[in-house]
Amino acid sequence: MFLDLDGTLAPIAARPQDVHPDPRRTSLLERLVRGLDGRLAVVSGRTLADIDRILEGCVIPVAAVHGLVMRDPRGRLIETTPHPGVARAVEELRAFAARDCGLIVEEKGLSVALHFRLAGDYAEAARACARELAEQTGLALQEGDMVEELRTPGPSKGDSVRAFMRLAPFVGSIPIFLGDDATDEDGFEAARALGGMGVAVGVHRAVNARYRLAGVEAALAWLEAGL
Repeated sequence: MFLDLDGTLAPIAARPQDVHPDPRRTSLLERLVRGLDGRLAVVSGRTLADIDRILEGCVIPVAAVHGLVMRDPRGRLIETTPHPGVARAVEELRAFAARDCGLIVEEKGLSVALHFRLAGDYAEAARACARELAEQTGLALQEGDMVEELRTPGPSKGDSVRAFMRLAPFVGSIPIFLGDDATDEDGFEAARALGGMGVAVGVHRAVNARYRLAGVEAALAWLEAGL
């Protein structure tokens, strides 16, 4: 079982820092880890530290920053070397965000994200700024739900699924990937190619997901029903 975090296990918040630990979610994940004999990983765009904060460290296998950081089932870390263009992107996006207090810059070390959920009027300008920076710096552009992210080129969520599936205890199992956004399409596709399936959560028009759940509450209920 491969699970995205925001929009899948936790409702989307206007500000990334507004997502907090939740006893129901933590308990559910702890029970899933036991029930699946450890074959559960979280695959998220958040940093590893943020994932551990929100999930209270209850899941060891994690792919963070869209796959650029991977912690394997033994707790060993594999991290992509940061692209030198990230520093420039941080500077440029901070200058752009100074236009409105609703524009939020999230620094992740290996990437930087510009959130504009609280400043919708700047959506097109934010997208244009991110596209231009991607062309100028060589950073990969990761487009999401009211967020543009410039990331170090490297492994994707799909690559993370494939990597986990080569490791015990995942090897030989059938992968199911739950996610809510365009950033999860690589994960859906990887699960399908490995004989499993993708499950889209919410309103995203998934290309590679076979099934759909209405939202976070439906996803949590579906996971709980499987215990």
